[in-house]
Amino acid sequence: MNSSFFRLGLALVISCGVASAASRPGNFTVIGPGGGGSFYNPTINPSDPNTVLVSSDMTGSYITHDGGRSWRMFNLRGVSNFFAFDPRAPHTIYADTIGLWRSTNNGATWNLIYPDPATITGLKTDSDSAGVEILAQPDPLGRLTAFAVDPADSHTLYAAAEKQGESALFVSRDYGKSWRKEASLPEVARNLWVDPHSPLHSRKIILTGVSFAVVANGSHIRKIELPGSPADRTSSYPYMQSRFTSAGFTSTGNPILYAISSTGGSVSRDGGDTWQALSIPGTGASLDAIATSLHHPETAYLSFQHLDLDGQTWRGVMKTVDSGRTWKFVWKASRTTSASNFHGGWLMERFGTGWDENPEMLGAANQDPNLVYATDSGRVIATTDGGKDWYAKYSRRVPGGGWTTTGLDPTTNYGIFFDPFNSQHQFIAYTDIGLFSSNDGGKSWESASYGIPSKWVNTTYWLVFDPKVRGRMWIANSYAHDLPRPKMWKRGIAWYEGGVCLSVDGGRNWKTSNAGMLPTAATDIALDPTSPGNARVLYVTAFGRGVYKSSDGGSSWTLKNQGITQKEPFAWRMVRTKAGVLYLLVARRSSDGSIGNAGDGALYKSTDGANSWTPIKLPDGVNAPNGLSIDPRNPERMYLAAWPRAVGMHGEGGGVYLSTNGGASWKRIFNREEHVYDVTIDPRNPDTIYAAGYDSSAWISRDRGEHWRHIAGPNFHWMDRVIADPNAPGMVYIATFGGSMWHGNLNGKGPTDIATPKLQPGH
Repeated sequence: MNSSFFRLGLALVISCGVASAASRPGNFTVIGPGGGGSFYNPTINPSDPNTVLVSSDMTGSYITHDGGRSWRMFNLRGVSNFFAFDPRAPHTIYADTIGLWRSTNNGATWNLIYPDPATITGLKTDSDSAGVEILAQPDPLGRLTAFAVDPADSHTLYAAAEKQGESALFVSRDYGKSWRKEASLPEVARNLWVDPHSPLHSRKIILTGVSFAVVANGSHIRKIELPGSPADRTSSYPYMQSRFTSAGFTSTGNPILYAISSTGGSVSRDGGDTWQALSIPGTGASLDAIATSLHHPETAYLSFQHLDLDGQTWRGVMKTVDSGRTWKFVWKASRTTSASNFHGGWLMERFGTGWDENPEMLGAANQDPNLVYATDSGRVIATTDGGKDWYAKYSRRVPGGGWTTTGLDPTTNYGIFFDPFNSQHQFIAYTDIGLFSSNDGGKSWESASYGIPSKWVNTTYWLVFDPKVRGRMWIANSYAHDLPRPKMWKRGIAWYEGGVCLSVDGGRNWKTSNAGMLPTAATDIALDPTSPGNARVLYVTAFGRGVYKSSDGGSSWTLKNQGITQKEPFAWRMVRTKAGVLYLLVARRSSDGSIGNAGDGALYKSTDGANSWTPIKLPDGVNAPNGLSIDPRNPERMYLAAWPRAVGMHGEGGGVYLSTNGGASWKRIFNREEHVYDVTIDPRNPDTIYAAGYDSSAWISRDRGEHWRHIAGPNFHWMDRVIADPNAPGMVYIATFGGSMWHGNLNGKGPTDIATPKLQPGH
């Protein structure tokens, strides 16, 4: 298949999803402690309070059918900007990502309804994160920004959309097959509500944006300026602007609107004609989110922080039951005091009350004002009794052990590591939540970052065990996460903090082991197993610094950059052969991937213990080496994973390349995808090779790269690395960029439940 040019087939083929993660092909499941990343858009089914959806900024979306006890990840190839339920069809759900999708079987499978699949001309991916854009012609709506289903007619859909700087309200009366423009809008709308009491043939629609509200009846619109500063309602994530307004309709048909900014809030009890300031207790509060029940708008919930009251500064949630006239605290915490009515989850147990933030988004049930879900940068939390008690929904304690996920996993990780003295003792190196360990073979997990400096604890990139000394380990840490992505290194290396830590008690405690090393983002660490046990030789890649070497077990370090020509080299990964030859991968500096300049990545070789480095020519057209594996039986046989340049529809220069002569020449052996993050070898059988990348797939070859097969079961957009399970032949772990760690069987058959357009070769 020619991966440099694709066209879409006549239809978007959506592979079957299922109700539980265990029934995915290969029985792939997600492991880890749960949570630890940002969640958004909590949305409750108005017909079934046990069915709830949340999204994350890492492209995964999550659904529960049991009130949050367990969740299933599904993927629609992008971040879900909003969800909507059909009030008349309980199993029909809408989600907006790279397009508008509909499920009619309670989220098990999805079909694209906008753009019309028949109009799609191509699928474009960007170079950095393999973000997907659907190209369609014609594209009458443009980008959808808000959406609702008519409460009395499932075939009538309303959408606010933006195209070429102009926003408008559209309606479809044929289940999304065609759309008609109803009215122009003064700016982008982020919320849309249908008045269920208005006549079916002349619906009243309320829309809100950053600075306005609009009441629309057909083509007639009434614009209402929202009180407060629009600048205080903007967000770096556009879909989060929906958190600043909320609306509902009383049983008598009276609309109630709430609007907040970071500096204050107001309520209108007459559909926007007049507004009254919210009389909240205390002073100085910054307001972050508002949510009301669509059918019970007298009740609303308000997320706040920096509120000064009684000599302390508070954050949490307030509630009103009288349409905003009075408010009481239902979640109240400070830097030193946690909310007494909050229960469960590992984050506060590990990081203390200082981490207990107020919600970034709130979602109240249409049918029950006492049911509310809250999300923040690490958790999903819910109350079923109007805020009397709040319960963590992202993680649960395993009796006699640590924590395990409920299925909510938006975390990035770089690998899983097994103690050579105890295979049940395992570690996962995470972004944002640092290092985690398991003592029960992955059934439960606990934070293993005690002793790591606070400025380093964010990310553990790699780990190495001493193969002869039980309990001795080294890790590479950094405050700068998500390397080598350009969004992180553009800040400059002076911003980086990090280095090496040592543990002698199996990872229970750590201490810095950094003498001689400048502050740096340490991204990889390798150990020479032939070095003396009391003077281990270690090598570390320091992103923006180069290569550091220690000959005394990490007590002191020396920079070893002779022969490396890049200024501030983005040293990323290192591989050591059994014979002691070192290979260094230097990440690309140019964000657009342009080739032939100082921003090119590089591959180096050292045969003298890093004292000097010589360059190895990369394959033609490649300037972003990302991963390297070397056949243990033949060190001349090398597999290189490469990231593409931003050329054409999908990029060029990515994939997997093979050298059989130690890098003197290369040939491309994998072109099914361009955005390949890493290539790995199965230690049990070096003829088996794995590739993983950001185009929603992981791959296996059982004949040294001649033929490749998609690994069925994993359901995530961005795959980092495939690791053979040392305890179970035929099983693998898959590290992901934002979907935690997956574990399953290679022999699974059937489609994944990633909604992916079927790509066919162009002509």
